Amino acid sequence: MAFKRILTCLCFLLTLSQLKAQVSKVTLSGQVTSVASGQALPFANIVLKTENDSAFVTGTITNELGRFSLPDVRSGNYRIECVSLGYKALRQRITVGTLSPFLDLGEFRMADDSQNLQEVTIAGQAAEGVDDKLDRKTFNIGRNVSQSGGSVLQALKNLPGVTAGEDGKVLLRGSDKVAILVDGRQTALTGFGSQTSLDNIPASAIERIEIINNPSARYDANGNAGIINIIYKKEKKEGFNGKIGMAAGLGALWVRKENLPDIRPQYRNTLKLNPSLALNYKKKKVNVFFQGDYLHTPTLNKNEFVDRYYDSGDTVRQQTKRNRSTNVVTGKTGIDWTFDESNALSVSALFSSEKILDRGDEPFFNAKLTQRSRLWQFLEDELKTTVTASASYQHKYAQPGHLLNIGLNYTFHRENEQYFFTNIIPDFTGKEAFKLLSDENVFDFNADYIRPLRYGRLEGGLKLRRRFIPTNMQFFPGVATPGRNSPIDSLAGGWADYKETIPAVYGNYVFENRNFEVEAGLRVEYINLRYDVNPTHPTYHSDGYTYAKPFPNVRFAYKIDDRNKVSLFYNRRVDRPNEVDIRIFPKYDDAEIIKIGNPALKPQFTSSWEAGYKTSWNNGSLYAALYHKQINGTITRIGTIVPGSTLIYNIFQNAGKSYNAGGELVLQQDLAPWFSVNINGNIYKNTVNAFSVENLYPVKSIYSASKQTLTSGSAKVSAVLKGKKTEVQVVTIYQAPDIVPQGRTGYRFSVDAGAKRQLPKGEIFINATDLFGTLVIRKTVYGDGFHYNSRDYYETQLVRAGYSFKF
Repeated sequence: MAFKRILTCLCFLLTLSQLKAQVSKVTLSGQVTSVASGQALPFANIVLKTENDSAFVTGTITNELGRFSLPDVRSGNYRIECVSLGYKALRQRITVGTLSPFLDLGEFRMADDSQNLQEVTIAGQAAEGVDDKLDRKTFNIGRNVSQSGGSVLQALKNLPGVTAGEDGKVLLRGSDKVAILVDGRQTALTGFGSQTSLDNIPASAIERIEIINNPSARYDANGNAGIINIIYKKEKKEGFNGKIGMAAGLGALWVRKENLPDIRPQYRNTLKLNPSLALNYKKKKVNVFFQGDYLHTPTLNKNEFVDRYYDSGDTVRQQTKRNRSTNVVTGKTGIDWTFDESNALSVSALFSSEKILDRGDEPFFNAKLTQRSRLWQFLEDELKTTVTASASYQHKYAQPGHLLNIGLNYTFHRENEQYFFTNIIPDFTGKEAFKLLSDENVFDFNADYIRPLRYGRLEGGLKLRRRFIPTNMQFFPGVATPGRNSPIDSLAGGWADYKETIPAVYGNYVFENRNFEVEAGLRVEYINLRYDVNPTHPTYHSDGYTYAKPFPNVRFAYKIDDRNKVSLFYNRRVDRPNEVDIRIFPKYDDAEIIKIGNPALKPQFTSSWEAGYKTSWNNGSLYAALYHKQINGTITRIGTIVPGSTLIYNIFQNAGKSYNAGGELVLQQDLAPWFSVNINGNIYKNTVNAFSVENLYPVKSIYSASKQTLTSGSAKVSAVLKGKKTEVQVVTIYQAPDIVPQGRTGYRFSVDAGAKRQLPKGEIFINATDLFGTLVIRKTVYGDGFHYNSRDYYETQLVRAGYSFKF
C-alpha cells in the first residue's frame, strides 16, 4: 500500500513536469546575383521581416562577392527582401527552424530595373532564439547552486532526468549505460566504455553539461541510455582575464550507523578543499587559456552492511567500511589560432593525477554477532594518471556554416594500483598483497563535413580509433593457503592485452520547413576486439569478437504552431564491454563477494523508440515523452557460489533480452519574477526475460533466472528563489525501487539546498547535501543457494562554502 501511495504521488508529480527551453542562434546566409550577367551583386541591402506583420527583424548588406549573413535569428516564419539600386526588389518567404544553426538560402537572382531605388537604412537588434529539438537538455553548472564546489557526479545528480546509480555512476531513465564525453570527445578520464571517475572531476572546471537522450549518427554508437557531454570552461574575452576560486566543505558530520565490533573508526568531519584558477588571454587572432583545479576529498566512501543467508542454514553478517583519501590535480590548457577568416587551429592538452588511499575493514560475523570468522583489513594505494592531447583544424568555406573539421586526439591513462591485506581468522593471521599496472593508449582521428542547405543541412564524416591496453596483475599470497584460510587465488594473475580497432563512417541529413522537421542518419561501425590472456591462467583463455553493424537514427517532428511541437525518434545503439568488464583478475576489496571480469562478454545492442511533445507559454514550458527500449545481450553481473563455500563470485554476463518502457515529464514554471520551480518525473517498467548463463570462474556453474518485471521511477523538484544579487535553491529527489538481474534495489530519498550571492567582482556560496540523512543505497540479491540484503550508509551529508573572484 505504501508503494502504491508513492506511485500515486509520483504520477501526480509527473503530470506537472517540463523541459527548460534552450537558446539557439540561427545564421542565415546566401548570395545575390544578377539575372542578366550572372555576376555577384555587392552592397545589396538584405532585410528580414516577420511574415505576419512585416515588422523589421534584422538586416545587412552583401560583400564584394555578393554574399550575406544574418546571425542570431530566432525560429519562425519570415519574409526576406533584397534591394539594390538598378534592380527590381526581390521578396521570398522563408522558415527558420530549430534543427540547424546555419541555413543556406541559396542564390537570389535579381532582375534589372531602369528605375533607381532609394537606399535602405539598416538598424535594429538581433533577437535570441530558442532551441527545442527535444533531443537534448543543456544545463549551466553555475546555476546548480546546491552542488557548487562539488564534483561533476554530485552536480549531475541534481539535473532533471539524471539519478544516482551504483559504484559512483549516474543513470538516465534507469540505465547506467551512458556515454560520457569531455568537450564532445571520449577520454580515459571518464571512460571509453563504462563511466568512471565522475566523482573526481571538479564541477568548478565545468561550464555546462549536455544530456542527449537521442543522439544522431554523428556521435559514436555506444551508450544505449544516451550521452552526457561535459564542457570545460574557456573564456574568449579580449585581453587578459581570469577567475580564482576557493571552496571548502565538511562531511561525515555524524555516525549514521555504528560499526560492527572490533574494527577501526569511520571517518568523521572530513575536510574538503577545492581551489581553482582560470586564466585567459586573447589578442587579435590568438586565444590562450588555462583551467586548473585541485580537489582534496577525504570521505567515508563506503559503509555497507550485508546480511547473507545460505540454504545450508549458514548466515554471515559483514560490514565493508572504506575510509578514502583522494587528491586530484587537473589542468587543461590550449591555444586557438585563427590564421584568417577561413582557417583556424586549436591545440589543447589535459592532465589529471588522481591519488587514492583506501583504508578498509571487513569483519565477518555469525547471525548473532557473537563470533567473528574473519577480519579482512586492506590498504589500497592507487595512482591514476591521465594525459590527453588534441588538435583540431577547421576550414570555413565562403558560405557561413559550411565547414570541414579535422581532429586528432591521443589519450594515455595509467592505473597503478596496489592492495595490502591483513587476513585475521581465529587461528591464523596472514599478510597478502597484489599489484596491478594498466596502461591505456588511445588514438582517434576524425573528419566531419557540414554543408548548410536552404531547408536544413548535410553532415558526413569518418572516424578511426585504435586502442591498446596492456595489463599485468601480480599476487603476493604470503604464507596463506588459498581456499582454506585465504580467499585470494594467486594463480589467477599474469598479463592480459586488450586491443581494439574501430573504423566508422556516418551521414546525416536534416530538413526543416514551417510545418515539418526530419533528421535521418546512418552510422556504420566495424570493430575488431582481441583480448590476449596469459596462457597459464587457470580458467580463461584468449577471446574477442568482430562485427560490422549499421546504427540508424530517425527523427520526425510536426510543428503544430510556434509553441507546440510533436517529435518521433528511433535509433539503434551498442554498449561494448569496457576493458575492466572483461578483465580476468579477481578483485578483493570485498573478501567474500568477489568481482571478476569475463573475456567472453559480448556487446549489448539496443533499439529505442520515443515520442515527445513540448509546449511553452510566457512563463514556462512542459515537455512529455514516451519511450521504449529493447536490449539484446543485456550486460550485468551474476553472482554464484562454489559448493561447500560461502564465497560469492560476481561475474559479468550477457543475460539475454531486457526491456525498458516508460514516460518522462518535465515542467518549468516561473511562478513569480523571484520564484521558479522545475519538476521532473520519470516512471518506467523494467523487464528482464528469463535467462540461463554459465560462470566459469572459479569452477563451472550454471545460473538460471525466471522473468523479472517491476514498475519504477524517479521524481525531482527544484525550487529557486531569486533576488537582485542572491539566489537560493532547494532540490528534492526520490528514486523508487528498481530491478536488477538476480534482485532489486531499494528506494532513495534526499534533499539538497544552497544559496549564492553576487559580489562586485565575484560570488560567494554555501550549500548542504542530504539535509536529513535519508539517502541510503539498498539492495537485495537472490542466487542459487543464497540470498543477501545490503544497506550502504556512506557519506552523503556535506556542507560546503566558497568564494570566487573575477578579474
